[in-house]
Amino acid sequence: MDVDVEGIIQCIKQGDENGVQIQLQEFNKQVASQKSLPRTHSRVQVSSTNNKSFFCLTLQGSTHQKALERGRKDRRESKMEGEEEEDEGELAEESLRKEAMKVLCNVVYNSTWAQERFSALSLMNGLIERISSSVNWSSPSSVQFYELRLMFLITALRPELNNQLQKVVGGVSILTAALESTLEVQWKEPYECVLDPAAPPISPEASQRIIEILKILFNITYSNHRQEPGEDDAALYRHLVAIILTDSVVISSQPHSHTVNLLTALPLQCLDVLLSVPLTPDSEQSQGVNMDCVHTLLLFMEHRLESGDKIKEKLTPILNLLTESCRAHRETRLYIRKHILPPLRDVSHKPEEGNTVKSRLIRLMTHLDTDLKHCAADLIFVLCKENVRRFVKYTGYGNAAGLLATRGLLGGQGVRNYSSSAQYSSDSDSDTEEYRQVRDRINPVTGRMEVPQPDPMEGMTEEEKEEEAKRLITLFSKLSRDDIIQPMGVDEEGKLVPLQGVGENPMTEDAKTETETDEGAEKEHMD
Repeated sequence: MDVDVEGIIQCIKQGDENGVQIQLQEFNKQVASQKSLPRTHSRVQVSSTNNKSFFCLTLQGSTHQKALERGRKDRRESKMEGEEEEDEGELAEESLRKEAMKVLCNVVYNSTWAQERFSALSLMNGLIERISSSVNWSSPSSVQFYELRLMFLITALRPELNNQLQKVVGGVSILTAALESTLEVQWKEPYECVLDPAAPPISPEASQRIIEILKILFNITYSNHRQEPGEDDAALYRHLVAIILTDSVVISSQPHSHTVNLLTALPLQCLDVLLSVPLTPDSEQSQGVNMDCVHTLLLFMEHRLESGDKIKEKLTPILNLLTESCRAHRETRLYIRKHILPPLRDVSHKPEEGNTVKSRLIRLMTHLDTDLKHCAADLIFVLCKENVRRFVKYTGYGNAAGLLATRGLLGGQGVRNYSSSAQYSSDSDSDTEEYRQVRDRINPVTGRMEVPQPDPMEGMTEEEKEEEAKRLITLFSKLSRDDIIQPMGVDEEGKLVPLQGVGENPMTEDAKTETETDEGAEKEHMD
């Protein structure tokens, strides 16, 4: 009992309404012949309005149709005397189209076959035409949200369509226009826009459409993040950045995370719009540049640091965005460094202890999730101008080891001996007077000033010290042979490698012989 989908598609292509009705009515007859029909079984309805056939799938026993009829009844009862009746035909048509779009969203989401047919039938062109035609509508149809939802699903599930949507049909331009129309922005400068102060607050329905548009734009632009855009594309992306930086999108809690995600997907050079907003007396600033947008993003990151659930999904986009912005713009780096890495004065506690933003980020540098810990470490490293000495100074060698090992900087041979496009000014002595006074007492591994400990070898003779050293060598050798530990060293590139791979094993043959003799004596004594 299956629907002949291919036959229906052919009838639709040929404009054969009778053929579509015959196919679906035949399916309904088969359904009706079943004596025990599950409540969740689908039934196909066919209706004709204005000489056009519309069909949708509905669930028997569902309350949706009942709610629809009840809504119509309530509207009729609320009519004032003399008021014209609404066009029931248009309402019915829109309701059917909305139900059909809901079904398409479910089918595309759950069926690989449907996704392939969507691509083969070039339905993306028709979908983008629908959205383009409704951009300038004063009151968008309720169907538009589901059209956007369907486009988001297909761009997420079929990435090969993203290039078609972006290059062939101008999807970025059309979706940007849809976003601009939904927000009803007013332009002051080429890349500066504001909301109409006389306009009513954005409705929940409009907010939902904004979210879907931002998600689609992320899907179709993410692959171009590292590419050099052409002049026209760069202008379009800057236009888009200006729109999504309006107060309603940046500050509103719902679209906020999607805004950050989209900013991470756009070409880096187009993010200069973040800093192009004119200064006002109340503006946050750095080196004479407006930092209001950066400040908002910084507060957003701090808020995400405080949340305990889904921390990777919530934090990695904003951490990457701030890192790339700091690497590309000196003013942004100086401003964020002032808030995250102020001059080091108190070194009585470990860097990861406390509730400051710096402490929380440093704790993430040893997180179990590799992506998250690298994102946190990258931000701190860039704020330190990618200088190993300064990085270790602020985080401690123990916390910094992961990033340094990944980049081949454990040996500390160079400040930046890997590929980095950032250009930093020459390093200056940023040590505070308080730090200089205790610098020699700071443990470089923990990053804090340690309490002086008594010398464990105090009072021992030279012979006793030598015997203790041999005993320690024996213990380490035994742990290594039993695969309990693997001694590691640093190669010429500053990367961790097994100790035997770094030149010659430091344990000489004489030492090995003495170790084996000591082990034999120890075993004989135990026997």
